[in-house]
This record gives sequence, structure tokens and C-alpha cells, in this order.
Amino acid sequence: MRRLVVTGTGTEIGKTIVTAAIAALARAAGQSVAVVKAAQTGIEPGDESDVEVVTRLSGVEDTHELVRYPAPLAPASAARLAGITPLPVAELAKRAIAITERDLLLIEGAGGLLVRFDDSGATMADLAAAIDAEVLVVAPAGLGTLNATALTCRELERRSLICAGVVVGSWPAEPDIASRTNLGDLPDYAGAPLLGALPAGLGGVSREEFLAAARNGLAQQLGGEWRQPRASSGGAPGSSGDW
Repeated sequence: MRRLVVTGTGTEIGKTIVTAAIAALARAAGQSVAVVKAAQTGIEPGDESDVEVVTRLSGVEDTHELVRYPAPLAPASAARLAGITPLPVAELAKRAIAITERDLLLIEGAGGLLVRFDDSGATMADLAAAIDAEVLVVAPAGLGTLNATALTCRELERRSLICAGVVVGSWPAEPDIASRTNLGDLPDYAGAPLLGALPAGLGGVSREEFLAAARNGLAQQLGGEWRQPRASSGGAPGSSGDW
């Protein structure tokens, strides 16, 4: 079984969409896939949870939400606000490891790599270490992403965790000069390969459209056909090799 933690440089940058895209490609390739949301926060009654979004877009129904807290905060903060003792990362790891006999186990984090999950200060990085998982970093496209991505990847290196690569979680329809330049600079800042850029707005498309976008937007290492683009006059990244 391959275990892959999907974390990010922050929140609301496309981690769930990236997780769903990897799951969709693995499912289409005939692999058995399980998806875990380590901690879900900030869901109102009637809202879709992250694992429900993954199922709707990818078709993968083997999903697991390990813990849920009501407030839209970091897990430990949300639990404290609700008067709940947060589930320790050691227990989250135990529950994740119990999911066996799959070709791929995807674990989506909450917020960024160092967001605290429990009262001991344990983080998504500690969870990745506890389950011996590679870590995929989801980053935004625009200004500020180089610094945030570099800091995240350097922390992974400091902890001797394997960074599988970086994916831009929401590539804009009309990228500005910062976004276009960042696409070429991210691998050097991260010290890890750029493994794709998914177009913005995929949360509302059909399952068939989503699979096609995942194939075009993610690299071979994640089951897709995307290639690192060459700098040109602009536009959207894709399998053509230009942007």
C-alpha cells in the first residue's frame, strides 16, 4: 500500500480537489483506493464534508472521516472551543493504519503542515511520520506561494519526511505574471518536483469532466499526463508542455 498525505501551505487552496483528483485517477486505473480526512472542521448542517466532495467527484466511496469539530478553526483550537478533548494524533494514526489492503491510502490534512491536532501540539507532520507516509504539498498559484512552499518543504526535510512533490491546487483561468513565473520557480524553491496544476472551479463539474481535468492536470507520478511546462507567452499549463 502506498500512503500519501495531502497537506498544503495553508487553507482553502485546493487540498480536497487534489485529493479527489488523485483518487479519481487511481480508481480509473483499477486501483483500490481509500481516502481519509484526518480532521474535519467548520461544517454546517447540510454542508458537504470533504470526503463527500471526494466521493461526488471521484466516485471513490471508501472514505473515512476520523474526527469532526464544529468551528472553522485548526483542529485543536476547534475542539477546545467546543469543550471537547481533541483526539490525539497517535489515535488518528492508529485508525489510519487500520485501513489496510488498499493499493492507495490518501490522507487529507486540515490547514497547513504545522496546524495543531491535539493538546500535545502534534501536527499533520507528526501524523505523516507516525504512519510512514509520503507528503504531497498543495500550493496556491499566485504571489506569496514561493516562500510558503519553501518553508513547508524545508520543514518536511528537517523532519526527514519524503516530499512527493508540489501541486498547484487552483490554477486561475487568467493567470497573472506572478502565477506564470511561479510555475517555473516552484520546483527550485520546494526542492521537489512540480506534479501538476489543476484548473480553478473543478468543484462543480461532472465526474467525467473531473476525471479528464485530473488526467490533464496531474503528472504521471500521480496517475495523470501533465508535464512540467516550458515558459512561453502565457496561458494555462497542460500536457502540451507550454504555458
